[in-house]
Amino acid sequence: MTDEIKSLDDLKAAVGVATRTNGEANGETDGEPAEGVAIVRVAVRDELGRSYATGKRKDAVARVWVRPGHGKVVVNGKEMAKYFARPVLQMVIGQPFTVANVAGQFDVMCTVKGGGLSGQAGAVKHGISKALCVYEPELRPALKAAGFLTRDARVVERKKYGKRKARRSFQFSKR
Repeated sequence: MTDEIKSLDDLKAAVGVATRTNGEANGETDGEPAEGVAIVRVAVRDELGRSYATGKRKDAVARVWVRPGHGKVVVNGKEMAKYFARPVLQMVIGQPFTVANVAGQFDVMCTVKGGGLSGQAGAVKHGISKALCVYEPELRPALKAAGFLTRDARVVERKKYGKRKARRSFQFSKR
């Protein structure tokens, strides 16, 4: 691969991966890879050696940058221990590193908005997991098996009209 790779198609051609999918052979384009085609995941890093990902949980959205370091986690300009004071939330954020066996090897810088502290911790965990996969694709199987790459879609149900809460009715009075 001495030629310069300018696009994803150039990379696929250099590695020898087929670009045709099952649907394209039949005239359909569903985006699913063809049977027996290996998906090649490439590490993506910016000029500073960081990888970026977005994590979400409930109403919280976290933007996460991961780079090699000594395990320092900065959330919204504060250290993790100051921002997430509860030990349970700190444990939640550290889970992707322990599952992937890379504890203390990466520094994390993230900004998180929306929701409460629990949702924000879940969003940071999701973002760290995705960013680790982008930085080092070999970590993906362990994180996927632990379920850290799946966005937890549970959100608060909306309040309906004629109800006191989402499902709770007003108290019935017979007389």
